[in-house]
Amino acid sequence: MASSSTPKYNSNSLESSSSKRTLKDGTNWEQNEEIPRLPGETRFTDKDVIYMCPFNGPVKGRVYITNYRLYLRSVENDPVVVLNVPLGVISRIEKMGGASSRGENSYGLDITCKDMRNLRFALKQEGHSRRDIFEVLTKYAFPQSHNLLFFAFANEEKFSENGWMVYNPMSEYRRQGLPNERWRVTFINEHYGLCDTYPSLLVVPYNATDDDLKKVAAFRSRNRIPVLSWIHPETQAVIMRCSQPLVGMSGKRNKDDERYLDIIREANGQISKLTIYDARPNVNAVANKATGGGYEGEDAYPNAELFFLDIHNIHVMRESLKKLKDIVYPNVEESHWLSSLESTHWLEHIKV
Repeated sequence: MASSSTPKYNSNSLESSSSKRTLKDGTNWEQNEEIPRLPGETRFTDKDVIYMCPFNGPVKGRVYITNYRLYLRSVENDPVVVLNVPLGVISRIEKMGGASSRGENSYGLDITCKDMRNLRFALKQEGHSRRDIFEVLTKYAFPQSHNLLFFAFANEEKFSENGWMVYNPMSEYRRQGLPNERWRVTFINEHYGLCDTYPSLLVVPYNATDDDLKKVAAFRSRNRIPVLSWIHPETQAVIMRCSQPLVGMSGKRNKDDERYLDIIREANGQISKLTIYDARPNVNAVANKATGGGYEGEDAYPNAELFFLDIHNIHVMRESLKKLKDIVYPNVEESHWLSSLESTHWLEHIKV
């Protein structure tokens, strides 16, 4: 499975130990090393393991952990079985079995990946053999939880182009014909002082001042005010994005926020109503009032129409995806396929 998109290396075909190759992905392979490494990539530990392959059964091999990847090479298979997993793909690491576990391959690590893979490695039980590999994996798979930087900051690769300059927001706005007589670019968030989860440059209605934006931000969750995301090249209709208003259980109103949405409507030309799409189910939006959130009610926003898209929260979606993964990986039980698929509710979540 893991070797389908990963180059396989046959130790019998390697050149002399003094040679060096550069792989297609830019990875340098020193022939006297066990694994390919990127510039700045450091190997921390390695261990003999048995990889519990869901397709071919137990595979004996050696696993290597760096500050960027988990890398496994089989030692008895021909062709060689290779697992090359960037640590950023890992979502959970769990210990499997304990010191008193009985049964073959019952002691080791169970690794859940964000790409729907589950990797299971069995280790010898004596001498806490999994402790160091568990600690190193946990440390570098979740660097922020251990006050470490992501590997991107340790990467010493040299590129011909400055990655920070690949995307230029002002050039993108100009491509869309902005600014114009109805929309302007504001630098109010240049140092992320207005909203720390928004870009530094924002496009807002021409008739809204920066003081207006500050007042609106105080009434929006995490200060995420309505800002332009896209404009139609012919009709000049726009798509805005924002967070929920802080209405609360008492049904608070904010005249500045109400006026700002009306300015947005006017900037869209000859439309009588502003259409608001709320991604949440209606019941969730109502429940959010209890924690200070809410939605744009028709009393406060008479020139707007509100539609709920009935998309559930991240926890519900994650559980549904997990159920979907369980019925397709590693095997599909065709005799109960339709009922199993229905039980995940995944098709309900992704319907248009």
